Amino acid sequence: MPSLKDLRSRISSVKSTRKITSAMKMVAASRLRKAQEAAESSRPFAERMDRMLGTLAGSVVGLPGAPRLLAGTGETQRHLLVVVSSNRGLCGGLNSNIARNARVLIRELQADGKDVQILCVGRKARDLLKRDHQKLIIDTFEDWGRRTVSYGEAEQVAQRVLDMFDDDQFDVCTLIYNRFRSAISQIPTRQQLIPFPVPSGANDNEADTAGGEPAAIYEFEPSEEGILADLLPLNVKTQVFRAMTENYASEQGARMTAMDNATRNAGDMLGDLTLQYNRTRQAMITKELIEIISGAEAL
Repeated sequence: MPSLKDLRSRISSVKSTRKITSAMKMVAASRLRKAQEAAESSRPFAERMDRMLGTLAGSVVGLPGAPRLLAGTGETQRHLLVVVSSNRGLCGGLNSNIARNARVLIRELQADGKDVQILCVGRKARDLLKRDHQKLIIDTFEDWGRRTVSYGEAEQVAQRVLDMFDDDQFDVCTLIYNRFRSAISQIPTRQQLIPFPVPSGANDNEADTAGGEPAAIYEFEPSEEGILADLLPLNVKTQVFRAMTENYASEQGARMTAMDNATRNAGDMLGDLTLQYNRTRQAMITKELIEIISGAEAL
């Protein structure tokens, strides 16, 4: 049975922990608002660009002059996985979920005989994946997202991917990140970056629009190939920026939820320890009174 001194020490420790988790919850909540606004504001542009490029690429894919980011290398043997995570922990199962998703994809690719490389964006992805796949990790981007995610930080990651593709170091690039839904819900997401995935039916000019009218036919100046050659690298940077902002918002939401749960658990533990302390103190006082009364009667 713990002594009163031990119980007081534990109560003091739990109180200190509760203060820390409560402060971290408030900090995460203040950052979540800005991070959520940044993630939601980056979605429309990224989604619209993706749809527009899908429509434009439908008339170019398969042609001899198609850009390399669209046509690819002609092979699917070498895969690069860009895994986005946080640089710090204490955010629940956010990073473990993204690492689990990456491990599943790695096992699937290796089972098919594919070669896999991993580019980690965030320290936690490296720490979780290096236990099983340390030889596959080629680099880690750690110095980003201290206060918020800037486009320049995402551009550095995207430029590294583009340089590797230009150097013929991989055939297919897949982006893995957490898509922000709410403070208690983050969705691990996979997105193919290179080659650009052309949606089925994108090159069907006779397809009806949502209003039932035939789809419009556009003439481009300069050519579709020239437009795609400029926009496809921009799309890679845009999608990486979106993934990093989504993951940063997911991190703040998960941390706020985790610290709220930790604060509640600390409060429950503090109540149990206080009750145990009072019972132990009462038992010791009762024992001392009994000893005093017994001694007095003996005299």
